[in-house]
Amino acid sequence: MITLLSRILITHPQDYQDTEVRNAYGTLCGAVGIILNIFLFAIKFGAGIISHSIAITADAFNNLSDAGSSVVTLLGFKLSGADPDPEHPFGHGRIEYISGLIVSGIIILMGFELLKDSVDKIIHPQNTTFSALVLGILLVSIGVKLYMAFYNRSIAAKIDSAAMKATGTDSLSDVLATTIVLVSMVVAHFTTLHIDGVCGVIVACIILMAGFSAGKETVTPLLGQPPEKEFVDEIQRIVLGQDGIVGIHDLVVHDYGPGRVMISLHAEVPADVDVMVSHDIIDVTEHLLKTQLKCDAVIHMDPVEVDNEEVSALRNQVKDVVKQWNEEASIHDFRVVFGTTHTNLIFDVVLPYSVKATHEEVIEELQQLIWKHIGKEYMTVIDIDRSYI
Repeated sequence: MITLLSRILITHPQDYQDTEVRNAYGTLCGAVGIILNIFLFAIKFGAGIISHSIAITADAFNNLSDAGSSVVTLLGFKLSGADPDPEHPFGHGRIEYISGLIVSGIIILMGFELLKDSVDKIIHPQNTTFSALVLGILLVSIGVKLYMAFYNRSIAAKIDSAAMKATGTDSLSDVLATTIVLVSMVVAHFTTLHIDGVCGVIVACIILMAGFSAGKETVTPLLGQPPEKEFVDEIQRIVLGQDGIVGIHDLVVHDYGPGRVMISLHAEVPADVDVMVSHDIIDVTEHLLKTQLKCDAVIHMDPVEVDNEEVSALRNQVKDVVKQWNEEASIHDFRVVFGTTHTNLIFDVVLPYSVKATHEEVIEELQQLIWKHIGKEYMTVIDIDRSYI
């Protein structure tokens, strides 16, 4: 259904990176989610009344909260597509993440309410009524929720949407919850066990776990997370593919919401090349990043000596020392200042997050290793960096 509707309602539905196409998919999936969840609430609420089952009623109100979540998701996509303004020069893309966070909050709140009602049902158990109609309603609900999980997660992967991924995760948890309700009805019908309240507690716990999981997936991009490896590889391929750029470091990806990415990096260029020539190469590279990856790029130009054999040899020796100290560490911005009494080795060290030592302790350790492996005449001037990728 979603595929058919997308072909009818969305212009160029395969252009998943286009902002308007992303927003159209978000609006479409949100609208379909509202309709389906209201339908499920209506039939399951009726089934809960017929069967006197707190678990089915709880599951029905869970679907009602899902309808509210779909409204929030739909509004999130609408608002996130707004153009930049003076108060928000980077656009409104992160509203999509905020909407996903609100969805997770609604899920968690509903989970706590259902947990409270289910515990009360354990304390005050009641007989439930089983019928073919109730069985059919629960089976229809499972089928509908499986379909919703499939299309939400499928579209989320295509348009890279945390909010829709959270909705898909919630739909999968609903499938499990309704299955447990179905099992409880069958058990109650064929035995004298009163497990309706217990199954309600299990359903509530599943809903709570889904809410916390969805919340984590939306909070992470709000706080800031490393970019995807494939995206970093593409940046490096484009930058290092330009004649005149010999290295890249200090890459930072700034995510202001899907389709609104800015990157900054340092590009190493030969020091003996005319600065205007290198500057032109940098401008061309920034343009390529914008057209091929649809992101704004700011590149800082770092001149490095590439033809000085003594400097190159020292650079390689220092790299080996740093790698022996920690395999995940790396260096950049290497320079040498020769003197009559000593020589300064100036460079930055990128530390992995596994290193817990202070910057001062790291600098002292590396100085001692350089004295040991390269020579006492070499003094280090080290800046400590952390990787953002």
